[in-house]
Amino acid sequence: MDRAFLEKLFGLEGKVALVTGASGGIGRALAHGLAMAGATVALNGRSEEKLAAARQAIEADGGRAAVFPADLVDLGAIAALVERVSDRLGPIDVLVNGAGINKREPIQEVTPATYAAITDLNLRAVYFLSQAVARAMAERGGGKIIQIGSLNAAYGLGTISVYGLTKAAIVQLTKVQAVEWARQNVQVNCLCPGFIETELTAPLWAAETTRRWLLERVPAKRAGQPGDLVGMTLYLASRASDFTTGQAFYVDGGFLAGGQW
Repeated sequence: MDRAFLEKLFGLEGKVALVTGASGGIGRALAHGLAMAGATVALNGRSEEKLAAARQAIEADGGRAAVFPADLVDLGAIAALVERVSDRLGPIDVLVNGAGINKREPIQEVTPATYAAITDLNLRAVYFLSQAVARAMAERGGGKIIQIGSLNAAYGLGTISVYGLTKAAIVQLTKVQAVEWARQNVQVNCLCPGFIETELTAPLWAAETTRRWLLERVPAKRAGQPGDLVGMTLYLASRASDFTTGQAFYVDGGFLAGGQW
């Protein structure tokens, strides 16, 4: 097994990857990793300023990226985004559905507006963006779709009921998409992060009680970092995963495996 074989298996040279949520900590890291593997990356998010910073970081390391701001809650923006990316960079070979939001509050306090805001972005946008991209992938012989789930798809945790149900739904959606699109050579898998330290989760790690619970509960005894998710993403985006579809991969430092007495 030589270097050329491994580059062919895991390399993404000549591929176009669309990463939504690329203005956030996890999305930014995944986009950077895809670019370092050779892909030209389309960066999507709501903050053009943050997307521009992500693009500059990728280009500083010799990668290729372009910024495509859009709010995917607007279903009309989805078709427009796919068309813009395809016209400017070429057909989309890899889709990473990383956009998502959360609001921590007890079920009794969740309003219909909060429920709609979370489900519209975390689930509805993922459903219809995947639909649009997969249709184009099938027409030209295949592609890769990576959904971003969560540890909360398999582990119930108080105050995040709406977020958790959307991520559990994403795992099930991944399975059905994989079944329906397998013959079109479109592989769909779900990357489920554990407790990852980002700008959004910084308050959790800063709170002494929560931090102590997390470090006691996670066998790895540390916070996950966005970079910990890059390796699995590269596998799922590359030829190495051509016979892998419909799976949920939990990158959680051993959380779901169990714990010590």
